[in-house]
Amino acid sequence: MRLVLASASPARLSTLRRAGIEPDVVVSGVDEDQVVAATPSGLASELARLKCEAVAVDHRDRLVLGCDSVLEFDGQILGKPHDAETARQRWRAMRGNAGVLHTGHCLRLGDDVVLRAAATRVHFAYVTDEEIEAYVATGEPLQVAGAFTIDGLGGAFITRVEGDHHNVIGLSLPLLREMVQELDIVWPDLWNRHGHEAHG
Repeated sequence: MRLVLASASPARLSTLRRAGIEPDVVVSGVDEDQVVAATPSGLASELARLKCEAVAVDHRDRLVLGCDSVLEFDGQILGKPHDAETARQRWRAMRGNAGVLHTGHCLRLGDDVVLRAAATRVHFAYVTDEEIEAYVATGEPLQVAGAFTIDGLGGAFITRVEGDHHNVIGLSLPLLREMVQELDIVWPDLWNRHGHEAHG
């Protein structure tokens, strides 16, 4: 069983690969800025569903996964900042505080759809203005939800997480396993046994 990942995220791809799954990547082209929802979890789930459906149209016989993440911070829903000034402002507000990263997951096989969301609380270090400037200058926080990554340069600025740390990267593996089981697929059947070597 081959999985189609409806996401351009290199972090989601590498998370799946480390879990033994080699997906085919098909980017959905969904305009994220046009989607609104009442809650952060609802927005992440709706975006995941739209991405999944956009790709599943051409892959009816395949297992298609759509994901999207948003950060809930101080009562606001924060997606990708896109520009340096926005990223800067967010980090000044977030440092020394905590937010909740919501990731929506939509898994589809033919007409069967499973939709779930996971939430992980993320605690941010009290980073200096100089660290914020240097981080924003790298470009890394501009194209990621909440203006941070935990698996890249931003990892040093995250003091702890409450919940599944994979979810902070953008894809909860334990949740995905449960979703796969709901579609009557055995998780190890997704493993790419030819190219995956155990902790070598």
